[in-house]
Amino acid sequence: MKKTVIYASLVLLMIGLVYFIVIKNKHQKEGPILLKDRVGLLSQSAEWPATKQKATELLAKIELDKEDEDAKLKLAELYIQEARITGDHVYYDKAAMHYVNMVLVKDSTNFEAVTYKSLIYLSQHHFQDGLNYALKAVAINPYNAFVYGMLTDAYVELGDYDMAVASADKMVSIRPDIRSYSRVSYLREIYGDYPGAIDAMKLAVEAGAPGDESSAWARVQLGHLYENTGEIKNAEMHYMIALEDRPDYAYAYAGLGRIKKANKDYKGAVEYFKKADALVIDYSFKDDLSDLYALTGQKNEAKNIAEQVINELSAASASGLTDENIGHYADRELAYVYIKAGKYDKAVEHAIAEYNRRPNNIDVNECLAWVYYQQKDYTKAAKYIRVANKTKSKNPVMLCRAGLILAKVGESVNAKLYLSQALKDKPNIDPALVMNCSQVLSTL
Repeated sequence: MKKTVIYASLVLLMIGLVYFIVIKNKHQKEGPILLKDRVGLLSQSAEWPATKQKATELLAKIELDKEDEDAKLKLAELYIQEARITGDHVYYDKAAMHYVNMVLVKDSTNFEAVTYKSLIYLSQHHFQDGLNYALKAVAINPYNAFVYGMLTDAYVELGDYDMAVASADKMVSIRPDIRSYSRVSYLREIYGDYPGAIDAMKLAVEAGAPGDESSAWARVQLGHLYENTGEIKNAEMHYMIALEDRPDYAYAYAGLGRIKKANKDYKGAVEYFKKADALVIDYSFKDDLSDLYALTGQKNEAKNIAEQVINELSAASASGLTDENIGHYADRELAYVYIKAGKYDKAVEHAIAEYNRRPNNIDVNECLAWVYYQQKDYTKAAKYIRVANKTKSKNPVMLCRAGLILAKVGESVNAKLYLSQALKDKPNIDPALVMNCSQVLSTL
């Protein structure tokens, strides 16, 4: 009897040791994840040869020395940046996480690795996980500005706006640069201060190096702020400058597409959005194309693109079910696409899934309110739109939706206030939404 117990214990011990070895070396036994070739115009960009060369050198270093943690982290950083440039987050988030985890297996307190893990989680919209790792990074190094930027992003997405403001203040006090100024701008926009948001984004643009992806991004954000305040000429100017500094920048093309749409040059708008869509993987470009086709009476084209967006977003989201390193939460985006497809039950399903993850976020509450509005459940819509307005945002789309919803529940005074605020500066937003708001406003 005693021998049997000893034998069983030894077997269990061996199983445990094998399991430990397998888990410990899991990431090391996987093969290298290579840089993918860029396609189309992105392959002609000035930085691409240097990016390829750098990736080749880092992969060679890792192959020669499996313990080269610095090379692994530099490669992870390169892949994170490549995800931003190409939009291929499914591939590059996985690639970056692969090398980050290899480092963390040996040293769970490595500051860079913890920071990158937070950044990747935020990219995947795993905001609570991103916050947890950002807090861990701050505990390791409380004097790093970049980490407070990640805290700001995480708190914004989770709807803790007071903590987001505190984190952004800390970030800008440590290092006033393009990253910190752009976050200050976004928070000012959230709190309804468009002049302040524009001033801060100007500082971000001035702090950036012309031609860098981050500088082009900041300039495009500045253009979009001008669109929301009705300054279309200023917006167009910044999109053109972004393209001069960084040729074939997809988001600048999309900005020009919105300008063409505002000027009712729908053919020109389609061409710009097609250019953007050919450069970067981003569902929003197809979403805008779907809107344009619907606006010009091309219902089948609009429907086909909407279905394509649903398939792409669903595939990216589902990937997380089979691989811990990837998986992009996209329920809010899916809810809006399902609205356009007229599938309101599916829209509610995804909007609620997103709400359950972050019930305090104003954009998520706005999404859920708009879904219920489409279903004609105006009481529920009003409940969530009130939460969406808790920061007194002046976003014209949100104000339009708030006005339309409150008009349905008999709150005429507030409805009139929101609709008037939304339309007074003639923002560049969906013309069908503007027409609907104008009609309702005339009845109040």
